Amino acid sequence: MNNPFDYLPDKPCREAFLKLLSRIEGMKKSECPEERAFCRELESGKMLGVMIASGEDGERHILYAFSGQLGAGGFHYPGFVGPVFDYLDPAGYFKTREREISLCNREIAEYEAGEFFGLRSRYEAEKERVDREVEAVRKRYRLSKKERDIRREEGVNKDELNEMVRQSQFEKAEFRRLKRRLMEELSHIEEEYREACLRLESMKRKRRADSEALQGWLFDNFRLPNARGESRSLAEIFAETPFRIPPSGAGECCGPKLLQEAYRKRLLPLAMAEYWYGRPKEGEIRMHGRYYPACRGKCVPVLQWMLQGLEVEPPLGAATFSRTLPEPEIVFENEWFCVVEKPSGMLSVPGKGSALSLQQWLINKYGTARGIKLAHRLDRDTSGLVMAAFGDRAYKELQALFAKRLIHKTYVADLEGDWRINGLPQSGSIELPLSPDWLDRPRQLVDHSGGKEALTLYEFGEVSQGRSRVLFHPLTGRTHQLRVHAAAVEGLGMPIVGDPLYGITGDSTCGNIETKLSGDSGSGRLHLHASRIEFDFPPDGCHYEFESPLPFV
Repeated sequence: MNNPFDYLPDKPCREAFLKLLSRIEGMKKSECPEERAFCRELESGKMLGVMIASGEDGERHILYAFSGQLGAGGFHYPGFVGPVFDYLDPAGYFKTREREISLCNREIAEYEAGEFFGLRSRYEAEKERVDREVEAVRKRYRLSKKERDIRREEGVNKDELNEMVRQSQFEKAEFRRLKRRLMEELSHIEEEYREACLRLESMKRKRRADSEALQGWLFDNFRLPNARGESRSLAEIFAETPFRIPPSGAGECCGPKLLQEAYRKRLLPLAMAEYWYGRPKEGEIRMHGRYYPACRGKCVPVLQWMLQGLEVEPPLGAATFSRTLPEPEIVFENEWFCVVEKPSGMLSVPGKGSALSLQQWLINKYGTARGIKLAHRLDRDTSGLVMAAFGDRAYKELQALFAKRLIHKTYVADLEGDWRINGLPQSGSIELPLSPDWLDRPRQLVDHSGGKEALTLYEFGEVSQGRSRVLFHPLTGRTHQLRVHAAAVEGLGMPIVGDPLYGITGDSTCGNIETKLSGDSGSGRLHLHASRIEFDFPPDGCHYEFESPLPFV
C-alpha cells in the first residue's frame, strides 16, 4: 500500500481516475437533473479519491470517494463509497439535536431582535437623557463657580463672601439631589435591561453547552477501523495530538472513506490516490485534475490509525526524501558571515526528524564557538545560496538589511506551461498576502483578510518543452512565497516544475497538460534555485555579489 502522504499514483490508479473523469463528462450531458446537480457541485471544488483493492479471491476492485458532504445528497451518491459514520439521518440523534439547537438559535435571534433590542434601546435612550441633563446642570454650576472665583479675585466684603459660600453649598446639594432623582428614574429600566442581559446570556450558555455536548457525542460515536479489526473514536485518536479536539470534517476525507469501505468488504487495499476536481476553494492552491497528498491536519492522525495492520511503503513517518544528498558547498566566508550552497532536499534548520539540516552541518563544520546562525532560510526542496552569520552582531546586521529590503535575491525557476500562451506580461509583480493552512501544514493560503504581505517581482525568459524559465525577485520572505505566487490563479497560474504541494510531481491525468519526468538532472525535484545575492555590508563597507549555477537543465 502506498503512503498517502508521499506517493506517485501508479498506473491502475491513474487509469481508474480517467474512467471516473469520463463518467463525470457523460453525467454533465445527462438529462437527469440529479446528475447535472452532482457535476455542478464537483465543479465548485472537491477532492476525489480512488483505491485499488484486492478481494479474498484475488479479484481487483476499484473504489471511488468524494471528500466531505454533498449539498443535497449528504454523504451518498451512486458509484461512490459512503461515509465512515453517517450522522445525517433526519430521524437520528444528531440531526434531531441539531434541529433543537437550530430552534434555540432562532429563539435567541428573535429575542435579540425583538424584546431585548427594545429594552436596550429604551435603556440607552434613557441613560443618554440622564447623562445629558446631568452634564447640562454640571456645566451651569461650573460657570457659576467661575463667576464667583472672578469676583473673589476682584475683591468682596464679608457678607458677599458668605453669600457666595451659601450659593456654592446650595448648588452642590441641588446637584446631588438631581443626580439621585435621575438615577432613581433610570434604575427601573436599568434593572429590566440587566435581567434581559442575564436571560440572553443564559440562552447562549445553554446553546453553547448543547453544541459542545452534541460535538462530543459525534466525536465519541464516530469510530474508525484499522486493518487489524480494531476501532477507535475520533475523540480517542485526536486526544494524543496537539489539537486535542478533532478539527471540523475529520474522518470525512477520501482516504478514511476508502479504507473504511475496503475493510467493510474484506478487501485488501493495494493503492490509493486523491485528485482535485473543479475550482479551488478560496485561498487554496489546488489545480483541476492534479493529484495531492492527503491533508496533514485532519488526516495524519486518522490515517496513521486506519493503516495500522497494512504494510505501507514508504512507512508512515519515514523521511520522504530518501535520495543521497550532495554535501553543501561553502561559496565564501569572512570574519562576519559565510555563504553556502544548500542542496535540494536538505532542511535549512533542524526539523522533527533526525535528518541533518544545513544549520547543523555548519555548526559541525565551524564549531559552536563561532555562534553561527542562518540569516534567512530556504524551503527543504529549494536549492541555492544561503547566508549564515558568525556571532550576534553580524546576525543583527544582516537581519536589519533584510528588514529594510537591502539584500537583493534572485531565484531561477521553471514553470509548467508557456507564459506567452497564457497571456501573461513578460515582467511584473505579484502581491498576494499569505497565511498558513493550519489544517494542512506546511501548505500556505492566499489570505486577503488576515494574511501577511508578500510581494514578488518576476521576469520571464525562454520557453522550452512546455516550460517557462522565470527570474523571481522576492521583496518579502514568506514561507512558500514563490511557490504560491507561481501556482495561484491570482498570481501566475503556473506551478513550479516538480512542486509536490502546489503543482505537479510528475503525473497529470486531466486537461490539456501532459507532463512526464524526462530523466534529466532536474527530474524529480523542485525546479527552484536561489541563484544570486547582492548587498552592501555596513560593518566593513564592502559590496558583495554571489552567484550559483543552476543544478537543473
